[in-house]
Amino acid sequence: MSADTLKFSKDHEWVRMEGDIAVVGISEHAQHELGDVVYVELPGVGDAFSRGDALANVESVKAVSDIYAPVSGEVVAVNTELEDHPERINQDAEGEGWIARIKISDPSELDALMSVEDYRKMIS
Repeated sequence: MSADTLKFSKDHEWVRMEGDIAVVGISEHAQHELGDVVYVELPGVGDAFSRGDALANVESVKAVSDIYAPVSGEVVAVNTELEDHPERINQDAEGEGWIARIKISDPSELDALMSVEDYRKMIS
């Protein structure tokens, strides 16, 4: 999967669209800053979030960090693999380490997210 299909929030979350479903996770940069992830508190399927709400929690050896919803909508799936294998975020943050799938309620919110190039400029 190509990183250029991802869009990023200023809070280091990524979004990959699959139809009207936003797959959400944290960026490689964010997981690198966090260090080894030891626990992930996932949202519940059916939970609704507005953009900017705390969606999940990631606990690493360095800190506990909120993961914010980069788009508004309802959680339709969570990555339950992370409950037993939180290290997947470290191994493949922008792929198998996804956190939730959200049925987007306002597709125009995607316009507020950054391209890969813009995100790289922000973190450099």
